[in-house]
Amino acid sequence: MQNRLLAALPPEDYGLLAPHLTHIDLERARLLYDPGDRIDVVYFPHDGVVSMMTLMENGAAIESATIGWEGAVGLSAAAAPRHSLSRAIVQTPCRCSRIGSSQLHEAWAKSPRIREMVDRNGEALLAHTAQSAACNALHSVEARFCRWLLTCHDRISTDTVALTQEFLADMLGVQRTTVTAVARSLQDKGWIRYRRGIVDIVDRDGLQSATCECYEAVRRQYE
Repeated sequence: MQNRLLAALPPEDYGLLAPHLTHIDLERARLLYDPGDRIDVVYFPHDGVVSMMTLMENGAAIESATIGWEGAVGLSAAAAPRHSLSRAIVQTPCRCSRIGSSQLHEAWAKSPRIREMVDRNGEALLAHTAQSAACNALHSVEARFCRWLLTCHDRISTDTVALTQEFLADMLGVQRTTVTAVARSLQDKGWIRYRRGIVDIVDRDGLQSATCECYEAVRRQYE
């Protein structure tokens, strides 16, 4: 896999970024930003998933967006200095290219195509978070679990997803016992195999039959 934002840039525009891009493998549970942190580094995932989590004062959290090879983490800092509004945490092992936000800003100032990339990705991310808010309020836990598994599957090069119950509960905004019950239900249907901390996707078509409209809505927006 290759990050689609970087791959879409013409050679001359990509050339403004290339000397400053470095490659890094991010381990699962790596914290990239917390709310209020200055965004000094922007990450372009190639293979893997980073979750943007909205935090409450009591410690509760829920995922507002999932970012993989279709986007970037912290990209708004290309236009001006920014502080993170969310917690950005690596949910699956992730191969990334990264660049300093100040270096990205210099390229942004020189290239209309890079400015367009930043603007259009921002629009897609805003639509993604709005769709997630509606989905979390209106759709069943099973439909949202299927949506998340499909979203994750699109962004990794394996059928096996290593996720703890705690991560899944935070992503879905439910108790861990609810995660276990839903995972067992999907396993009974033959769509996944679920072991502690591991989900194997067995029948993608089955998951798609049970997910909500939000999966396709977000995917279309990024396309």
